[in-house]
Amino acid sequence: MTNIKTSRFDVAEYLTDETLINAYLNEVLTDGAPSEFIEALNDVAKAKGMNELAEKTGIRRESLYKTLRSEKPRFDTMLKIIDGMGLQVTLTPKASHEPLAEA
Repeated sequence: MTNIKTSRFDVAEYLTDETLINAYLNEVLTDGAPSEFIEALNDVAKAKGMNELAEKTGIRRESLYKTLRSEKPRFDTMLKIIDGMGLQVTLTPKASHEPLAEA
């Protein structure tokens, strides 16, 4: 019998440039649950460095960890983290979505 060694997969190790980071976050945001998006932000924060993100956001490192493990983090805190990552949130209409009727 052969011994097979496995190691834990950490996506943060593969998020090496902005193109990959943007694709990863957009994919999770489009197809994942909110909790999966928060987890993806945590992966990106680890890839970019929690200390650096803490400095850019003004949020203590421990609070970043807590926020990015929370099931329902505050929206303003999430926007601050996204901004600290050098990203911004934009909204676009869905291709198959009908526009709202004018009042």
